[in-house]
Formats: sequence, structure tokens, C-alpha cells
Amino acid sequence: MTAEKFTVESIARVVGGRTAPTDDYWGGTRAIIRIDEDRFTPAATKGLEEFSHLEIVFRFHLTDPTDLNLGARRPRDNPEWPEVGIFGHRNMRRINWLGVSRCRLIKVDGLDLHVEELDAVDGTPVLDIKPWFSEFAPRGEIRQASWSTEMLGLYFAQPTPQGES
Repeated sequence: MTAEKFTVESIARVVGGRTAPTDDYWGGTRAIIRIDEDRFTPAATKGLEEFSHLEIVFRFHLTDPTDLNLGARRPRDNPEWPEVGIFGHRNMRRINWLGVSRCRLIKVDGLDLHVEELDAVDGTPVLDIKPWFSEFAPRGEIRQASWSTEMLGLYFAQPTPQGES
């Protein structure tokens, strides 16, 4: 099989929110997805305010390209969790450095989409924006590895103020 190569252009950038990627505490994080005004007009966002959530495809632009393991590794390098292959993770160490995030749409302001709990940092290139349709949610029973539930227990928790425990 020959790998297909193609070019993808960003259509927007994340503005604000986190400045560095972290593993946890994305709860309440607010940012703006600023759509490219040189290519799009506010007509591109017409009707989007009807939706509560968006699905965002973005590029992990801060990832070290040498930090790629195509085989198996332990999630977050935790020795208590099993080794799983690259396709058993949802982390930034991907061949094409693509991330997908579901976030809450707070407000549409022209080409600025105000969102909450987008786990992408300031400056992240956005490749696509899709409204979330509940009909595309998983059908049938959902199951996942127990280590993933343990690992993500604090992912969308609210950060505590500095110095509090």
C-alpha cells in the first residue's frame, strides 16, 4: 500500500485560552476560534449559533516531531497502565499531528467562535469546524479500557486556584 500525500490548509486559529498543552484540568477553559477573514465572510457561520457543541479538527503544532512511537507505549508513561498501540491512544503523538475535540459553543460573533473546553492551545491551527449532531453520537453499548477512564478522570475538571489543594 502506498501512502497518499495531500496538503491541508488551516481555516482558523485558536486565540486565547491555554498557552501550553497539559494533560488535565481543561474544565472551564475558554478560547476563541478565529476564522480566516481573508477567505471567509460572516455568512460562513450563519446558523451555527443554533448548535450547542462543535467538533474541531486541528493540528498539534507544538508537538516535537521526533517524539513519535509507531508501536506500543504506556499512556502518559504510567507503568501501572498497559502498553497500547498508537491507534489505541488519543494523544498528540500522531503521524499527521491531528487532534479532534468536541467543545461547547458559547457565542458566534461574526468569524469569532467563542468556545469552552476546547483542548487546543493559543495559536493552534484549526483545519475544520463542524456542528455536533447528536445523531452522530455512538450507537449501542459504549465500552473503553479501564486505564483510559482512570487517566481522564481530571481531564475536564476545573483547575484549582494557585496554592490551593
